[in-house]
Amino acid sequence: MNNFFSNSYVFSEFTHWLDFVVVVFFAAFVVQMIYFIGIFSRFAFYKSKEKTVSSFEPVSVVICAKNERENLLHLLPEFLSQDYPTFEIVVVNDNSVDDSDDVLKAYSFQYPNLKVVNVPDNDRFYGSKKFALTLGIKGAKYDNLLLTDADCKPASNQWLKQMSNYSEHKSIILGYGAYQKESGLLNKLIRFETVFTAIQYFSFALCKMPYMGVGRNLAYQKEIFFKNRGFSSHQHILSGDDDLFVNEVADKYNTQIVVDSTAHTISIPKTSFKSWVRQKKRHLSTGKFYKFKHKLFLSLFPISYLIFIVSLTILLITKTLVIPVLSAIFIRILFQLIIFKKSINKLGEKDLMGWIPFFEVFFLFFQPILLISNAVKRNNRWN
Repeated sequence: MNNFFSNSYVFSEFTHWLDFVVVVFFAAFVVQMIYFIGIFSRFAFYKSKEKTVSSFEPVSVVICAKNERENLLHLLPEFLSQDYPTFEIVVVNDNSVDDSDDVLKAYSFQYPNLKVVNVPDNDRFYGSKKFALTLGIKGAKYDNLLLTDADCKPASNQWLKQMSNYSEHKSIILGYGAYQKESGLLNKLIRFETVFTAIQYFSFALCKMPYMGVGRNLAYQKEIFFKNRGFSSHQHILSGDDDLFVNEVADKYNTQIVVDSTAHTISIPKTSFKSWVRQKKRHLSTGKFYKFKHKLFLSLFPISYLIFIVSLTILLITKTLVIPVLSAIFIRILFQLIIFKKSINKLGEKDLMGWIPFFEVFFLFFQPILLISNAVKRNNRWN
């Protein structure tokens, strides 16, 4: 051991500031490996258990729509034509000023299982998606709820069947809400962020610590909604009808995940960087309201990665412990690629594989900028 470090570095004596950099580097490396091996691998190597559907319980699909004429016109029939015995589609028309009402009226004649709930013109609740969603849930006929957005479409006509197949004693189902694949770097950036978020919340759910879901593809039962008094504890917060609600009610006993490709939803992504940043800032604004343990675990991974990169740069520049440092880099990249490859294959996002190192570093520095920006300026409308 002494010969290995001779003439280059003496680790045990802590006589130089680089001693502390080395300790910090390897500590960050260990934390990163704990996340990859102990947490993210849960989803990467997860295999869905084959579940036969013994009974098809009636389901209410709730969709909030605000000025979504085009999306309702083209996407709503895909929800209405699901392969499922008994279900209804509840569309909450949230004071739309376009022709959404006309589209919904036309489809109501064609599809008897379409129910339209109109949000009253009330200044107090104007712009509140949670209020609109609450009205939709109250107006829903059935106890099993499945939530999605007006700009989404199901990946198949088996979506409803998959996302309503509760395991025993479960009352929440977390699904994957993908974004449509299109050309351009922005599209890949959006889909990478979506994939990484999914890897995190699926992995933590499999570790018996569910902390969020996405409103584009989320199922739960009416009982748990009303028992929690709906969104009352965070009604004043613009976002959080999905992640804050799940953060509040989900536990290690009542939550399951569904990742089958037929159970995904596909959303239309933003087409400009500015609009995507606005959306991203709105999503990030809810993170500070998570439970402390969730904030701790979610922040420790990027912080340790930032420390890893900074200390790595210092050690390479000073040519300190070059072989051990390079070995640590190789091990991290190897585990990252294995876990990410299996995860993105599971989510149908194989084309993102080559972009992972670049996007990961981008978000490491870009996300803090958005958090600072949120502290300066707040949004007050959900759409």
